[in-house]
Amino acid sequence: MTDDDANGREDGGREDEVRGARRIPGPRSAADDLDLSAVPLPPPVHAPPPGKPWPGPQPTTPEPETAVPPPDPSDPSDPADPSGPPVLGHRVLKALLGAWALAACSAEETEAVEAHLTECAACADEALRLRDAVGLLHTDRSLDLDPTLRTRVIDACLSRRPADIPVPDWASPYDAETARLDALLRDIGDSEWHAPVRLKWFEGEQETTRKTTVAGVIGHLMTVDGLVGAALGLDVALGDGSRGPGADWPLSPTVRTEKYWSAARRPPTRRIHEPWREQSHTLIRTVSFAGRGVSELSVSYGDFALPMHDSLLDRAFECWVHGGDIANAVDYPYEAPSAAHLNRMIDLAARLLPAALAERRRTGLAGPARHLVTAGSPGRSLHLEVEGSGGGDWYIPLDSPAALGSPAHTVAQVALDGVEFCRLVAGHVPPVEAAAGQEGDREAIRDVLFTAASLSRL
Repeated sequence: MTDDDANGREDGGREDEVRGARRIPGPRSAADDLDLSAVPLPPPVHAPPPGKPWPGPQPTTPEPETAVPPPDPSDPSDPADPSGPPVLGHRVLKALLGAWALAACSAEETEAVEAHLTECAACADEALRLRDAVGLLHTDRSLDLDPTLRTRVIDACLSRRPADIPVPDWASPYDAETARLDALLRDIGDSEWHAPVRLKWFEGEQETTRKTTVAGVIGHLMTVDGLVGAALGLDVALGDGSRGPGADWPLSPTVRTEKYWSAARRPPTRRIHEPWREQSHTLIRTVSFAGRGVSELSVSYGDFALPMHDSLLDRAFECWVHGGDIANAVDYPYEAPSAAHLNRMIDLAARLLPAALAERRRTGLAGPARHLVTAGSPGRSLHLEVEGSGGGDWYIPLDSPAALGSPAHTVAQVALDGVEFCRLVAGHVPPVEAAAGQEGDREAIRDVLFTAASLSRL
């Protein structure tokens, strides 16, 4: 061991040698352990002869104390007054500003701080900033993002620099809802992709359910979105892992989804996320570059067809509905679409009701027509009053899909909340429980409510 190691210092303990003392004093024995007989007594001190001074320092005469006036009880700033604020220095009061903003000071400290703020401009400015910051911490509002935030940000950006190829207005609901669902999917963990999800819809007059997983729902959305891609001539993802136009695949959304689920070699995982998102981006880009004529292109769903602008609105509606199913399965907050987009979804359902009601009448699930009129003429109608966000008034012709709904020929009225009406159309609420208010022809009301539920599908 070197001298440096022995001393525990690089200078070999030279500093202690100069000072002549160790840094850490050694232990001392307790008083009970001392042998007092072995301790030498100090030499006796003898008084000096008269006229000679005492050896050593001379005693001093104590100086008289400075007279201090007694405290004045009437002076509130007197520190002796317990009822007044404590006298604290500037540095102490500045350190208390954070506690003051959080209302964590005592009453005396609060009084002292607030008295100081009237005299110190710098501390007053700091106190205002801290109070505003605390106001953000104590908000009662939801911490979830406003569902209209994305639209407002994009609108603000486009107002400054318009897009060279803008997304068509009729495709914006699909663009917004796929983006919201994408944000949800990116925020969940790997295990939550296998969380069970129970899908609901109506067939005839009975509720039907199908159990799958979060990943299975995204596979379902991707497969049905493929019908739009096939109408655009795109290569879409197929259930067997290949890509193509999907001409040999069934057009019915339900049968198509079942084939996708059964063709998968193993249960879908979060790997389905990127193909689905890539496909939704491709659809948006394609309709944006295709021009105006593409909006009227027909998209077949097997038993019915929709023009492209309504088809993408239908896909936006289903994306929102199944996004809510996923959010419920993983306990994630999920808001309704913006009012403008929700209004378009409600309007699409209202426009589909007359033809769907006529189809139910042909199968005996709805009452017979009562007053047939020529095509394009006003006929017996039901007033659908949708309240809340995205609401409005629609008049549903009851006897013929070719007739016009008319306020003058209204025989019944139904009032529903906007989101509740969409849940009815999605098959997520029984028809008998959906309406908030009903008035008029009971058979017409029942037929329209059950027809709305029959619009749902897997």
